[in-house]
Parts: sequence; structure tokens; C-alpha cells
Amino acid sequence: MVIERVAKTRRYRPRPTGISILAGWLILREKVIKPVLASAGLPHLGPPPKNIQALDQHYETLQRELRRTFDTLLITVAPGSNTNTNMFASTPA
Repeated sequence: MVIERVAKTRRYRPRPTGISILAGWLILREKVIKPVLASAGLPHLGPPPKNIQALDQHYETLQRELRRTFDTLLITVAPGSNTNTNMFASTPA
């Protein structure tokens, strides 16, 4: 459990392990998830580079799979969005 309720009140407080978990989630979101999602909306245009490093291949695979996941869930990246605003708009089913 990340947080606990303070007895006989409507307040909650984070547990010591919860603080580190929340910090890890925040770092993961800011440093990994947001940058990947920001570039996952549209495929890259132009010719691919001649020498692709292994990390770049993993990054491209991750973007491709995120696009497939978005298509499966009927989610599209909103046009003109950036990582500081709501990035998704559900498409009508």
C-alpha cells in the first residue's frame, strides 16, 4: 500500500516505502513514458539511418508497438498535442 489513512480523520499520508514508489513512478513517467508517447503518434518520415544502434532499434520497436496498442484500444494521439497537455483523445466507437 502506498498510502495509509490517518485514524479517525479524512486525511491520508504516504508510507515511507510509498514515497519511494511514487518517486519512481514520477521519474518513469517524466523520463521514459512521456518522451516515448510524444513521438509514438506518427511514424518517422524520411529514410532510415544506415547504421542503427541496438538501443535505437528497441526504441523504434517500442514506438511501433505503442501505435499498434493505440489502434487496438481505439486511441489516437490528438493533433498538435505536447507532453504538457492531455495527449489522447478517444475516437468514437
